Amino acid sequence: MKESLKALLDLLDLEQIENDIFRGRSPEDRQQRVFGGQVAGQALVAAGRTVPVNRPVHSLHAYFIRPGDPLVPIVYTVDRVRDGRSFTTRRVLAIQHGKAIFSLSASFQIVEDGPAHQAPMPEAPAPETLPTSLERLTPLFGERFATEFVNRRPFDVRHATPLTWEAAKDPALATPESKVWLKVDGDLPDDPLLHVCLMTYASDMTLLDTVLLNHGLAWGDKRTMGASLDHAMWFHKPFRVDDWLLYAQDTPFAGNARGLAHGQVYTRDGDLVVSVMQEGMIRVTDS
Repeated sequence: MKESLKALLDLLDLEQIENDIFRGRSPEDRQQRVFGGQVAGQALVAAGRTVPVNRPVHSLHAYFIRPGDPLVPIVYTVDRVRDGRSFTTRRVLAIQHGKAIFSLSASFQIVEDGPAHQAPMPEAPAPETLPTSLERLTPLFGERFATEFVNRRPFDVRHATPLTWEAAKDPALATPESKVWLKVDGDLPDDPLLHVCLMTYASDMTLLDTVLLNHGLAWGDKRTMGASLDHAMWFHKPFRVDDWLLYAQDTPFAGNARGLAHGQVYTRDGDLVVSVMQEGMIRVTDS
């Protein structure tokens, strides 16, 4: 198992400090602000630990309220809003320095039968046929930076569409759609909550990039800045993040210094297992 994946699993293993109160931390190499996928994943861990295992999560809705401080722990408080016969609702606040930095509402449901349909899986090359992140990033940033970046990332990510930096260099590559294969770099235990929490983490890695890709922009281009504002996910079927998943993303709107992105996650067999929506603040300077 890759060291970065071991570190992420450790981050998701929250410390319980009181009934319905948990404490999490951030990676030691994080210097500026807490990664949004991390706080979302940790908040879902906190919520899930207060729910019976036979009630998997089916949706979450979250708001990023303040930037997280990576140098201090994050306290997660869980409000047991409702325990019904079929559904369970939890609300989680992430707190630092006495203030809320993130809020999450999550709903859990017993497994039930009902009418079923899904959107078809879009066409995409098999992940094994695509270049690795290291192969894709090295020509752009050099071998040293690319290697350090890939070693820090717990997921194997392979893009079937242009990277934002490629579109920033060549505007003809700009597109409102992005397709990314991803999986964790190692084998995981059979813990459904762990797999959905890891997917929650991963869902924030590339989604807003789709908005930038449509405009030939890139994070770190010295003129683009942004932050996640809210995040919503719907979990349709069980899945494993140690198997390849196709994250098909598009951007239906951008304006008013905000961008909206939509994602659908499919297994290799074509099952739609997760849907995602996210809005982020995106500001561009002239310099």
